[in-house]
Amino acid sequence: MSTDHPLGARVADIRTLLTEDPQSWDILWKKKVTPWDSGEIQPPLRQVIESGDVPFARGGRALVPGCGRGYDTIYLASALGHDTIGLDASVTAVEAANELVRSESSNPELVSKIQFETADFFKYEVPEDKKFDLIYDYTFFVAIPPSKRVLWGSQINSLIKPGGYLITLMFPQVPPRDPQPYTTGPPFYSNFASYEEVLRAGGSEWEVVLDKIPDDATLHDVHKGKDRIVVWKRGA
Repeated sequence: MSTDHPLGARVADIRTLLTEDPQSWDILWKKKVTPWDSGEIQPPLRQVIESGDVPFARGGRALVPGCGRGYDTIYLASALGHDTIGLDASVTAVEAANELVRSESSNPELVSKIQFETADFFKYEVPEDKKFDLIYDYTFFVAIPPSKRVLWGSQINSLIKPGGYLITLMFPQVPPRDPQPYTTGPPFYSNFASYEEVLRAGGSEWEVVLDKIPDDATLHDVHKGKDRIVVWKRGA
């Protein structure tokens, strides 16, 4: 097992400031230690939504845990017409997301569909009639220590409605033959099996409707060879 992380020294920068307290993520944002923030949505998300390969509902509800500056939250509201909530443990991240909406969107109808909240995903609850048609996870799952990922799976199952979709952009994704090639994080290692195991725990039913390795030519350099996007549909 290697201890070399594919993202190099940037992981060390994160680990010097991050603790088990979710509020420590706010320290990273205040100090601008946010190497996961590329300034835009990741190309694989746009490709999956705009390809038409998956019949996503429109005009429903979507959730983006660990939303950061909110690029994905804004995009999903715009592309699918969803009322979209972005959650983040960092007050500073949520302030930045709200500022981004104000600066980039002159469409009052779109703005009305976007909401950012400072909240702990693992304690987040919605009533039965407010469960989500779509949840998008990018860099949130991999921020969780592997020993605690079962809590992520349980919460995803509690928040998404039957027949709803989960999009997981797995990064950094590692091959099954080397399931845990490094021990440091976040971001911690991920692979298809690590998501599948916790999603299907307790007998929950999920169908894989899309599983794709994006073309490296479409990716930012740090993502080349490390991305995999999977769309899951929850059983009715």
